[in-house]
Amino acid sequence: MATQKISIPKNGGIQTIYRFDNGYGASVVCHSFSYGTEVAVVKFTGSDLEDFELCYDSGITHDVLGHLSPADVDFYLSKIEKLPPAID
Repeated sequence: MATQKISIPKNGGIQTIYRFDNGYGASVVCHSFSYGTEVAVVKFTGSDLEDFELCYDSGITHDVLGHLSPADVDFYLSKIEKLPPAID
């Protein structure tokens, strides 16, 4: 699974950032301003877990995915982990 992972408080809920060896990752949030549990595909721009930008051209989604179950989150994390290496 993720090579790095961190969970931080966000807007009265939590954000978990996952980083995979391919240079992609996910931001998973659930807080008072989210659509339930959301997953966003991210592309890392540096070595720190906070150095990322949202990625809308991964082929997985063109937007944030909302209203997800835990099984849905696992499904999308698996898809993100299997993406070919990110190109800068």
